[in-house]
Amino acid sequence: MLLLQVLGALFLAIGLWAWGEKGVLSNISALTDLGGLDPVWLFVVVGGVMSVLGFAGCIGALRENTFLLKFFSVFLGLIFFLELATGILAFVFKDWIRDQLNFFINNNVKAYRDDIDLQNLIDFAQEYWSCCGARGPNDWNLNIYFNCTDLNPSRERCGVPFSCCVRDPAEDVLNTQCGYDVRLKLELEQQGSIHTKGCVGQFEKWLQDNLIVVAGVFVGIALLQIFGICLAQNLVSDIKAVKANWIKHDDGYKLLK
Repeated sequence: MLLLQVLGALFLAIGLWAWGEKGVLSNISALTDLGGLDPVWLFVVVGGVMSVLGFAGCIGALRENTFLLKFFSVFLGLIFFLELATGILAFVFKDWIRDQLNFFINNNVKAYRDDIDLQNLIDFAQEYWSCCGARGPNDWNLNIYFNCTDLNPSRERCGVPFSCCVRDPAEDVLNTQCGYDVRLKLELEQQGSIHTKGCVGQFEKWLQDNLIVVAGVFVGIALLQIFGICLAQNLVSDIKAVKANWIKHDDGYKLLK
């Protein structure tokens, strides 16, 4: 429980620090200015939830407060069932999830230049999964800097970010201009210089290839949550059992023999 609170406070501190560096804390309206996902939200939300749970568990155990311990176990149980329901729904409605993932990635493609954290996240995903766009390189037409319209004055017109490029292992210096004008070429010519597969398909392939590892991680997290719930409930039972051995007298509480 203490570890949970420490990790939560660390995540929350990182998130708030990142927002402070971007000036969000001094301009709250900036939270809604970004068209895509601000990755800092992940740190703030996860850190906040973990801090609340850790606080409730630690204080509840130290002060023998059954209300806080019940809050801890119920909240943790709710998170567990939400995760379970999400996993089941994702398996049953795979096509709908695929469409939503495609929509989500394209929204973030539009906002690629709006936030440096979002830009780094997209670049990491495209490099890690060897992909480009949600379904292919042409998804970058959605971004005002990369679209192929004649009125686009950007030097990146009809190009893709460097993270879409096929890296040459012999290159010591990253060529950030490798994606310039690449979508003016024929598709067969593009394959030699950029990844032409979409990130949605590559992510699905990665899940299939690493299904045992992913399932193991989720099972491990689930077991930790169940252990935390059981521990909190046992503490509540022990506290109630101890209190049941005390009877109230005019001069205070006395232990039953």
